[in-house]
Amino acid sequence: MDATTEHHEPGAAAQPRGALPFLTVAQRDGLQPQLREVIEYRKSGLSVNWIVGCPLDCGYCVRHLFGNFEMKQPRALTSESHAAQMLLSHPAFRAHSTPIQLLNRATDPMLPRVKPHLLQMLRLLDEQGLTNHVLVITRWRIHAEDCAILNSFTNLRLTVLVTHSGIDDNRIEPVDSTIAVETLRTAFIHADRYRVILYWRPIVPGLNDSDAHIDTALTLSDYAHGTVFTGLFFKDEIRDYYRAHGLPEPYRDSARRKVFPENLEQRILTAAVERQLRSPLFRKTSCAVAYAHQRADYNGHYGIRELCDICPAAQIARCASAWRRPDEQKAAALAEDLGGKLVEITERAVIVRGLDEQRRYLMQHQFGYQIHDERTPHHPHRHGRADLGWPSIKETL
Repeated sequence: MDATTEHHEPGAAAQPRGALPFLTVAQRDGLQPQLREVIEYRKSGLSVNWIVGCPLDCGYCVRHLFGNFEMKQPRALTSESHAAQMLLSHPAFRAHSTPIQLLNRATDPMLPRVKPHLLQMLRLLDEQGLTNHVLVITRWRIHAEDCAILNSFTNLRLTVLVTHSGIDDNRIEPVDSTIAVETLRTAFIHADRYRVILYWRPIVPGLNDSDAHIDTALTLSDYAHGTVFTGLFFKDEIRDYYRAHGLPEPYRDSARRKVFPENLEQRILTAAVERQLRSPLFRKTSCAVAYAHQRADYNGHYGIRELCDICPAAQIARCASAWRRPDEQKAAALAEDLGGKLVEITERAVIVRGLDEQRRYLMQHQFGYQIHDERTPHHPHRHGRADLGWPSIKETL
């Protein structure tokens, strides 16, 4: 097999006519190991990424972290049938329980060439009778005919999260924001079996945090079953891209967690109260998804009570009824099985040592209780965000 030969995973069915080509061996070998992994455990569930490559060029995209930002044409690592088999046979997967994310790492699932593959994957999972949460995140176009297909899935708890930032600096976000606005409205108006979340992100000081930007986003929240608002992942790779392209840096330092200054959150919450929103705001994705489907939060955020102070009373009651402090012996045994160690269990979280994010998220979904690493504590009232922008930290705005 030469370097131009297309790569097929064992057992992968041939792609249908007109489908995306498979990566060549040379292309696949050029990817970082993490991108070659089709299944990855993330906070919002098992993430299935069998297609990589995106032309949208958002300057803050997480693709910078995987070294493939310049890969503009989507290509398939494997077929939908094989990716579905990999998911269903994954040791961490639990039918009707484990949340799932599709194509959220290295492409946009609603790109014209990618969309048929997404819909086929949804069909394959729905035909299994699975009732798991499935999250699809997009900033691209959804049409009425797409909504009809999304409504046809009768088992999955499907949520479409429409990313909107309102950033009008096309050096940072060249995608026209009106695309996301129309997608949000179309998806919401036609929603029946699926739910729609406004994913208001990233909100960045000096870039899209004016009163006008905030007012626009809060107006758009009328076209969603809930709204998640959050900040920017300003990690080293993204900071380096900004510097290399002469883009304005919003913060002095990079950070491992999302940056969202305290005063910016307060401005948004104050504006939301004044507007008396029709649908609620949430700080965390899983909180909004759970609310939209009238389920308890699968990430156990109820233990971090200050997160709940903006949640609807009915949702707080759902989460409270499902939230249970894990049995210490079971938590210790699972931490050990995963290669780590239980440190303690508090009223807020299970504290562990020696577990990476993927293994902590597995524990988190098993217990429905927050799992934190003792080396990177979650400070009260900071909501799991970076220290930048909080009272003891100074940033450049």
